[in-house]
Amino acid sequence: MTGPSILLKMVFMHRFPRALIGLVTSSFLLLAAACGSPTGTGGSAAQPGQLSVLTSIYPFQFIAERVAGPHAQVQNLTQPGAEPHDLELTPQQVAELAKADLVVYEKTLQPAVDAGVEQNAGDNVLETSTVVPLQPVAAEEHDHGEGEETEEGGEHEEHDHGGLDPHVWLDPHNMITITKAVAERLAAIDPDHAADYTANADALTKELTGLDQEYASGLKQCERKEFITNHAAFGYLAKRYGLTQLAISGISPDAEPSPARIAEIHEEATEHKITTIFYETLVSPAVAEAIAADLKLKTDVLDPIEGITQQSRGTDYLEIMRANLTALKSANSCS
Repeated sequence: MTGPSILLKMVFMHRFPRALIGLVTSSFLLLAAACGSPTGTGGSAAQPGQLSVLTSIYPFQFIAERVAGPHAQVQNLTQPGAEPHDLELTPQQVAELAKADLVVYEKTLQPAVDAGVEQNAGDNVLETSTVVPLQPVAAEEHDHGEGEETEEGGEHEEHDHGGLDPHVWLDPHNMITITKAVAERLAAIDPDHAADYTANADALTKELTGLDQEYASGLKQCERKEFITNHAAFGYLAKRYGLTQLAISGISPDAEPSPARIAEIHEEATEHKITTIFYETLVSPAVAEAIAADLKLKTDVLDPIEGITQQSRGTDYLEIMRANLTALKSANSCS
């Protein structure tokens, strides 16, 4: 074992590429907007007779599309492959917030969306924490990188979630609750198609219930209950299925772990006989890979499903959740 020192070098090494990628991505999006490309994902503007629905992140887009069916055009404010916490709204997106028939978002997850909704959205807003209250971040999931200094000498900027975990969608029970709430709001806005919204919500609820049963069965008998992941996105999932999440860098995906936290992860991995260090698709895997290499462990993807890219292990929420289940079962030797 080489010790935590090499890991600290890896932490610093991955910062510049991430910043450079963010700059290139931002420039591309600005160019696309200037050329008249759609500002959201999941479709073009609503056609006559259709509702216009905006969502802040992919899981809510998935629900809205399934529940609305052909009666609404659903667009996601977060571009594919973008880290949702870093979202900045374009002027066109701000204007769309004012025109939308329904906006589905979660307060505190994306400050730009919070501000845009407060200043521009009308009454047709579903703020999901009103139906699925956010839970406090567990002690082992707190931001271990907060206050870390960057190479430029400034402090790392941490996303402020008020000590609450925003990742409610990783528990299928919460997705069912939000599905029903979306159906109720759409039915109130468009009563002519209320029966369709209810039927679509019932069909999706059945699929989500099946997913929950797969998780409960698949994770019932495991050699270990602990798993190590890049950032603490899986608290709701862990609580639902009796697991313990050990996060490297806390609730914010771009927080840098402190030297003390890296040392703790070494100890926890050894103590719990961890086999796998999980990373995710939208955040640099450098730290997770370095820890795994130092401890001679495997790496694998555990996707928080904040967005879908070509690297995602599935084309929708249900497929990626099942891929996550397979990864957890393998890492924790579940039968």
